[in-house]
Amino acid sequence: MPRMRRGAATRRSKKRILKAVRGHRGPDSKQIRLAKEAAVRKYVNARIGRKLKKRDYRAMWIIRLSAACRDRGVRYSQFISGCKKAGIAINRKMLSEIAIADPAGFDQIIEKVKAAL
Repeated sequence: MPRMRRGAATRRSKKRILKAVRGHRGPDSKQIRLAKEAAVRKYVNARIGRKLKKRDYRAMWIIRLSAACRDRGVRYSQFISGCKKAGIAINRKMLSEIAIADPAGFDQIIEKVKAAL
């Protein structure tokens, strides 16, 4: 049985890995063994970063809401509790946008929350 010749496939595989780590510093972008490890770390960290981005945005919305509530004499925890009691089912992202873009509308929400408390 004749031997397999895999030169083209191996070259394509190596080029794909080296293209994925282009821009890395040092041997991570040149040596194939280190480049493979760098590519794995790259994709793992990218996935972690996508999860952290969601966490960071939620924290930012809560900070904005907390500041807007404090200006109106209500603590954030009281505000969220009052929203649930008043049946206001708006998420934190939209509430923070309302607090920034439409202060009068947010004042009305605060009045409903205070009434529910």
